[in-house]
Amino acid sequence: MKKILILHTGGTISMSQDDHGTVRPDEKNPLVAAGHEMNVPNNIEIVVEEFSNLPSPHITLEIMLQLKEKIKEAKKNGFDSVVITHGTDTLEETGYFLDQTIGKLMPVIITGAMRSINELGSDGLYNFASAIRVAASDDAQGKGVMVVMNDEIHSARHVTKTHTTNVATFRTPTLGPIGLVTKTHILFLQELPDTTHYDIQSVDSMIPIIKAYAGMQGKFFEILTQTDWVDGLVIEALGAGNLPPQTLGALDTLIQKKLPVVLVSRCFNGIAEPVYDYHGGGVELAEKGVIFCPGINGQKARIKLLIALNAGLNFEELKAYLEE
Repeated sequence: MKKILILHTGGTISMSQDDHGTVRPDEKNPLVAAGHEMNVPNNIEIVVEEFSNLPSPHITLEIMLQLKEKIKEAKKNGFDSVVITHGTDTLEETGYFLDQTIGKLMPVIITGAMRSINELGSDGLYNFASAIRVAASDDAQGKGVMVVMNDEIHSARHVTKTHTTNVATFRTPTLGPIGLVTKTHILFLQELPDTTHYDIQSVDSMIPIIKAYAGMQGKFFEILTQTDWVDGLVIEALGAGNLPPQTLGALDTLIQKKLPVVLVSRCFNGIAEPVYDYHGGGVELAEKGVIFCPGINGQKARIKLLIALNAGLNFEELKAYLEE
């Protein structure tokens, strides 16, 4: 008998469309009633909890922290896996936060919808059923936190939302999905290496994200040097990890203030690495002390840096974790 905890947090999967085409939250989650009508196999026990009913832009790091604690509690109470329904806008950030704080404690499946429950072609109930199937699979053990939507299984470590409305919005750049949901089977196709995780108890850090662009100056970096409210900085750099040379003076000041500066690429595919040796190139940036964070996007690098800071890591430990 598999025991699965369902945590509903809100999002489009829990919303309805009115006669004018506007989508908004319902006072009562329609997914709960619809979920009771699904044919759950006899060997699965489902426990449902309405954790929240929030659009995903309302999800905060404090709520992610509460979800992490709820999952740890579920493990102690004998649950085999957890399914979380979530709005898609910040789904990847919640998934990544859980991936980096609980690791492979138990299978955690996050799912959502791009069309509300009463829209033509609604995908929510199907994704929900698929997530339960994955959560009940013996092969899901040891896979950690996953996102299941549109018949695909993605690791929360790399998945990202790629389209504003398409039901096939969630993609994993470069690597692709780790598995597939078919009519009769749950198929896992990839194994991801283990990574370090930190079970933090606070999320008290201010970390902005800055996107690089052609002709960029150092003005915004200069503003940050004059404040004491910033704990770190993530830069979505050009190409493999390069910046316009006009930004370097202010960037030097930030680094001299012992502020961790983390760099990812603004490109959709590939990784950031110090390969270009010219003024503003990645080689110079790495020599200055900029930390290259390969394989994830800016919003995930922000969460990873926040976890490192709240775990109390020294600079060398923080650098090793972010470069992992």
